[in-house]
Amino acid sequence: MRYGYNKRRRYLLDGLERAMQDLQAAGCRRIYIDGSFINDVPLPGDFDCYWERAGVNEDLLPPELVDLDVPRTGQKERYNGEIFPADLPADLEGTPYIDFFQRDDRRPKRRRKGIIAVDL
Repeated sequence: MRYGYNKRRRYLLDGLERAMQDLQAAGCRRIYIDGSFINDVPLPGDFDCYWERAGVNEDLLPPELVDLDVPRTGQKERYNGEIFPADLPADLEGTPYIDFFQRDDRRPKRRRKGIIAVDL
């Protein structure tokens, strides 16, 4: 298992699986995963996930997926990561999460970086 090769990563995968099940039950068809979890960091702190809202009945989402206020304690407790609608603005410039998480501000000229798409 590429992403679940140790206890910490399996713990994060368990939460991600719960999120995927909850999103799929509400009609979500695709999510994206980012952060140190998809890199070679042995002990990532969490994962970042964002989901496409097309076709989703948001009334069917658990409250933890709807409450995006910092510090997102409910999300972190239920899913072990942070989960956002892909089209919502992630910064003051209005950059959607799906674009925001594909840039690496630590690299020169905000170089783009990869993410993982998962069809549910």
